[in-house]
Amino acid sequence: MSVWGKAKAKAEELLGRAEQVYGESHGDAAAQVAGEAHVMEAEAEEEAFERQDRPAEDGGAPAR
Repeated sequence: MSVWGKAKAKAEELLGRAEQVYGESHGDAAAQVAGEAHVMEAEAEEEAFERQDRPAEDGGAPAR
């Protein structure tokens, strides 16, 4: 994973958390759900990048 990819995923996660907290504090269910969606999307993106960086468990090249 590139440095920029990691930074983008982390920024997306932080944006989602901020939106989620805003929704919770203002009683805005739509903002809360949208924030949760941003967080989940960013976590999935980070996990996908980590899978690309990790070598295969059998010692071979990663599958594409």
